[in-house]
Amino acid sequence: MSFDIVIHNGRLITVNSKFDIIDNGIICVKDTKIEKITKSESAKPLPIAKLSIDAKGGLILPGLVNTHTHLPMTLFRGLADDLALDEWLNNYIFPAEKRYINKDSVRLGSLLGCAEMLSFGITTCCDGYFIEDEVANAVLNAGLRAVLGHGVIDFPAPGITDPKDNIKYANKFIEKWIDRSPLITPSIFCHSPYTCSSETLKRAKRIAAEKGLIFQIHAAETRQEMEGIKARHGVTPIAYLDKLDVLDKNTLLVHTLWIDDNDINIITRKKANVSHNPESNMKLASGILPLVELLDAGIVVGLGTDGSASNNNLNLFETMNVTSKIHKVKNLNPTLIDAAMVLKMATIDGARALGLDNKIGSLEPGKQADIIIIDTRQPHLVPLYNPVSHLIYAARGSDVKDVLVAGKIVVRNKKLLTIDIGNLQDTVNLMADKIDVTLP
Repeated sequence: MSFDIVIHNGRLITVNSKFDIIDNGIICVKDTKIEKITKSESAKPLPIAKLSIDAKGGLILPGLVNTHTHLPMTLFRGLADDLALDEWLNNYIFPAEKRYINKDSVRLGSLLGCAEMLSFGITTCCDGYFIEDEVANAVLNAGLRAVLGHGVIDFPAPGITDPKDNIKYANKFIEKWIDRSPLITPSIFCHSPYTCSSETLKRAKRIAAEKGLIFQIHAAETRQEMEGIKARHGVTPIAYLDKLDVLDKNTLLVHTLWIDDNDINIITRKKANVSHNPESNMKLASGILPLVELLDAGIVVGLGTDGSASNNNLNLFETMNVTSKIHKVKNLNPTLIDAAMVLKMATIDGARALGLDNKIGSLEPGKQADIIIIDTRQPHLVPLYNPVSHLIYAARGSDVKDVLVAGKIVVRNKKLLTIDIGNLQDTVNLMADKIDVTLP
């Protein structure tokens, strides 16, 4: 049998149910899928393929899954730092979005975000923003896989001058993209329980549920949010969302820092999923997710970078590193949240949180060929005793050498093939020159 691509001479980190690691492995790709995985035998020639990729002793693993980001906000990277979330959001980000977010800026910012993620080995992302149609076009052009949520909020937003039309625009986006490309899954992203009314939340969830799509929402992100929702509704943000009946297996809760045991029981019972964004949470001093408690309860948790305005990068390798360390020190226990657990959160568990684990998240025959290769011939990766440990504690996003999405090579020898990155950076810099960094 002939294949389209054969990747060889590397160590396969499959992240399958047995977490198999195959030394000197071979992975065979045909069309968009992984067709065969095997171990190289010196006496046998490589399988016949149109293209053979020599991993040169590197690590071959599933593409990373970023469960939460706002791609167009790459344009606001470094615009307003060292601020509390409410001041950052209300005094800087919302005014900047009102003034500068339009079709052109969303397209350029999204392309820049796609370029950054692909370069760092992220092959799937879950995005939520406004004018999401332009985000979808950028994602498609970049060759990325994505769950894309059209933003819903109860005041005028980019592309939606009348908030009464917010659900209408979200539904229109879903109808346009639901069968448009196998790489794109539409979604609805409600900003938060304090910027969306109960009726808006219920209507948005109803539309998502009717089509079996992910409903995304920032929830229990700050102490102020928790106290405000309690004062207004008499319950925690998670209990409030539960009362509205918007929690189920297709709900992605983003952040969920300020939660109690009852909230964890609710999330567990409703089988909702969580996106953990530790770098953004740390930078905004919002709090620390009770990750150990969530995992002990059997809740699926994926990793997210959040947007570039609050992180300030889309580097999931950095997020993996921080995730393991912050929860060790929080619990004063170095054995918690080990390297294998974190890698699963960035791959198969992230895919599971997005309802895509039957397609991506591990290297297995029949799954989509979303594959990355890590160049281990770097001073900071030598010697290499434990490849999984190295991925979490030593590797960098810049160590990603090759990236495939659905069997298509999008990064080759650290060169992005789907985007003219030089021209894009020049164009974004010209746009940034017009952005007033002295807001508000």
